[in-house]
Amino acid sequence: MEHAERTTSAGWARAIAQALEGRGVNAAELFAELGIETEVLTDPDGRIPQDSMTRLWRRAVEVSGNPAIGLSMAQTLRPGHFSVVGYAMMSSRNLLEGFGRVVRYQRILGESADLVLSVEPGFYRISFAIHGDRLPAPFQSHDAAMAYALAFCRWMTAQPIRPLRATFSIPEPADSTAYAELFDCPLEFSADCYSLHLSRDIMETPLASANDMLAQLHDRFAGDYLARFESDPVTHQARQVLCRLLPQGEPKRQAVANAMKVSTRTLQRRLQEEGISFQQLLEKTRRELALQYLGQPQLTLFEIACMLGFADPSNFFRAFKRWFGLPPGQYREQVLQNEQQRPSEE
Repeated sequence: MEHAERTTSAGWARAIAQALEGRGVNAAELFAELGIETEVLTDPDGRIPQDSMTRLWRRAVEVSGNPAIGLSMAQTLRPGHFSVVGYAMMSSRNLLEGFGRVVRYQRILGESADLVLSVEPGFYRISFAIHGDRLPAPFQSHDAAMAYALAFCRWMTAQPIRPLRATFSIPEPADSTAYAELFDCPLEFSADCYSLHLSRDIMETPLASANDMLAQLHDRFAGDYLARFESDPVTHQARQVLCRLLPQGEPKRQAVANAMKVSTRTLQRRLQEEGISFQQLLEKTRRELALQYLGQPQLTLFEIACMLGFADPSNFFRAFKRWFGLPPGQYREQVLQNEQQRPSEE
């Protein structure tokens, strides 16, 4: 039976690119060398083959000369890197609920990753396992996952959170300074698993950005994405094409079919088999991308309208109000201001 290729969120690649560029490395050249299209970095729901990510980690270590580069993700990652999952985490009542959502939607972040949240006497354990695909996952990917998890905790609470313990399956490196500085807690190497131990107080303290209404909205979008990703492969592929074509104007069915290397009739039939029409998919894609783009403060409403393929911004404003019951500017002001006001993790 043919092996189904595992993929991971392009959010990881975006973060690696930022970390490398911060060290003076030309990330675009590195991506070209590995055959990774840089366009995927601008796609909020872009996917990269897991083995390509493994090769990227390996080259990142080589060009940076830093085996602990995975820890750099603590400085480059933010919840918004992972679109709907990140926003669902932010709107959770507390960190415990947020990580519960990560467990629920982890296949969106990476098909080769397993995150387990367990209750222990006096603390919660978050265990990380990245299995890779045909190639074994490098330990830097585990470092990155743990660094991001801790950075999220600190960023969302605006507190210098210290885990009770951090464990690593790798032997202790000759120089573990970077680990000690980042985690600022007792470290255990050559352990059975990669994990963070966090106190119950930390995990159960209410978050200032909690918003039940927004959490339910993001849950719905994440659930829809996950269901589509797992059971509707043609719909998922067509959506990825739409994401790439929308900034050029409203995509036609023929252009999407050409990009997928099928006829328009075949595309229409396969979408119908998965319970959706081309026009419905276009509408849903625009609606979901609109929320993700509004979470990026540097984008103006006019730019977002163009990125969604609307020739006239007023058409975008009317569509958004039809989708969500309020204008896009008001949505951004009311429900995303928490993210904009959160202090950045230095």
